[in-house]
Amino acid sequence: MTGRTYGTPLPGMPGEKLAGKLIVIEGADGSGRTTEVDQLKEWLEVQGHAVVDTGLRRSTLVSERIDEAKQGHTLAPTTMALFYAVDFADQLENKIVPALSAGSTVLADRYIYTLMARAVARGASREWARELYGFALVPDLVMFLNARPDILLHRAIMKYGALDYWESGMDLCLSPDRFDSFFLYQARLREEFTWMAKPYGFHFIDANRTPAAVHLDVKRIVAPLYNRAPEGAGRLLRRRANGGAPTETPAPRAASG
Repeated sequence: MTGRTYGTPLPGMPGEKLAGKLIVIEGADGSGRTTEVDQLKEWLEVQGHAVVDTGLRRSTLVSERIDEAKQGHTLAPTTMALFYAVDFADQLENKIVPALSAGSTVLADRYIYTLMARAVARGASREWARELYGFALVPDLVMFLNARPDILLHRAIMKYGALDYWESGMDLCLSPDRFDSFFLYQARLREEFTWMAKPYGFHFIDANRTPAAVHLDVKRIVAPLYNRAPEGAGRLLRRRANGGAPTETPAPRAASG
């Protein structure tokens, strides 16, 4: 990857090209991100690529402090954004950049886009959010698993038995009913992700389907990064050579915003 950042890099960050690749899987809770990261990691490792995975609240510096601060349901929006910025900066410096420098692929289970969307949904300006997270490296690829809010709600109930306070936006006092608040909060996040799609080069993937169908689309998008033909391309070329009509579904393209 190029080593470019969205703004001012952290002190001491390498400005030269990094040998590895940074792939981001974005999406709301319940969109299947973690499942896809696990599947993609396994697929890449089978191809012979070293893979390091990362995500939110995984730094050794402040991840536990974030969890503690959220327990009382009194964490202010600006404090939350700054907490997560420190968490991300620590991982960038001590995990992501070293792995990329060594030539590994880094798979990020969410990146700064979720953090920016959350900040804006809680009242921050887009300019403030972009500047706060401007030290982030520009990924080689960003895929957004796009699932309908009702699907997200169903999956959350099936997995946890209840809706999370923060993922429902209850701190914003959008509604006293947690279900109503969930849909209102998800609408705010979707608005921000839709706005980010064009400037940040999102590839939208329909995540209302089975994990297998999602994974197939993800592999088709990722394969060219490693100079590989997407799976199914051989069959498609053979059909064309034989005069048959192509039946393969093309890889999803980046949303136009």
